[in-house]
Amino acid sequence: MLFSQIIGHQQIKQRFIQSVTEQRIAHAQLISGREGIGKLHLALAYAQYISCTNRTESDSCGVCPSCVKYAKLAHPDLHFAFPYIKPEGSKTWICNDFLPKFREMILNNEYFGFDDWLDFSSDGSKKQGYIFANESEEIIRKLNLKSYESEYKIMLIWLPEKMYGDVVANKILKILEEPPEKTVFLLVSNQPNLLLPTIISRTQPVYVPPLAESEIAAALLVNENFNLTEQNALRIAHIANGSLLDAFKIAANDEENAANFERFTSLMRYAWCVGAKKKYSALKELRVWADEISAANVGREQQKKFLNYALQMVRENYIFNLSQPQINYLTATEENFAKNFSRFINEKNVEKMMDEFSLAQRQINQNANAKIVFFDIALKMIMMLK
Repeated sequence: MLFSQIIGHQQIKQRFIQSVTEQRIAHAQLISGREGIGKLHLALAYAQYISCTNRTESDSCGVCPSCVKYAKLAHPDLHFAFPYIKPEGSKTWICNDFLPKFREMILNNEYFGFDDWLDFSSDGSKKQGYIFANESEEIIRKLNLKSYESEYKIMLIWLPEKMYGDVVANKILKILEEPPEKTVFLLVSNQPNLLLPTIISRTQPVYVPPLAESEIAAALLVNENFNLTEQNALRIAHIANGSLLDAFKIAANDEENAANFERFTSLMRYAWCVGAKKKYSALKELRVWADEISAANVGREQQKKFLNYALQMVRENYIFNLSQPQINYLTATEENFAKNFSRFINEKNVEKMMDEFSLAQRQINQNANAKIVFFDIALKMIMMLK
């Protein structure tokens, strides 16, 4: 991965390059920012630049033996840890068992998210993905080996906030603080606030900001999968709010976003019918709605994704009332819905709605009974939309 292949982030690229040039490579770095902005690829380009034997002032050479191996993500001194869904019937799985798929995912996708990876790697399983406890021994084992070819060994941990419980984090604290000589940890995180404070305190923070709207729009216009006008590209870039991954999904009319929109609008319509119109027959529809979204074929990850979408929609509909389009991020379909619905989201209920959807997120994450959680939130929406 070359820096030149990554959209935007010129200041971050220069920071990485300067650290190598001045031989001030921090042994543990926490590279954080929102999903879909290119953090993983930035970390890989940085790792390649560190290992390149013929680097220039602005990038890796791309042709030395080290760069050739990095292009295939097959360099022997580059190690990975990442979340995955543990298959049934075995307790011995480690990240290396999923490494061929992880390499394929990176090499075939410019940008992807956690859910995209789980969908690709888990053969349809709806369980939650983690970095499991036995991975800590693997990390320690790999880093205690001598480097094969490069001056540095690099351990890239993608989404360290997905470490299962605190077991993995606690086990790697010592090696993270005092790693073997010429070892670099690159932790790539979407939610660094979920990490243990002891992990954060042992890393150098590198915040990667969202992409500029102009950068996202330009990437959309040159993408062969889309046929967008400049005006549509700029609108999508605004809605994506700095995430090129979100922009791609919006441009592709992502089915999952469409499904979440349908779930949200159905919930609010049925709740409004019961609460405001006293059409109590709609209670049956809300029960059906709760049963459908809590079904096993939906799964915990998709349920959490819907709740996150619901939080976003509540916020956007509240902002819609302020007539400030520069801070509103709605697709054309969502905006059409907001024209009629947004007046029901106001100062009296917006905070309560946000709190209830956030609570439901935590409950689903803690493996609470999904049917109870979703029917409960449906009943609470009735009270708030009276």
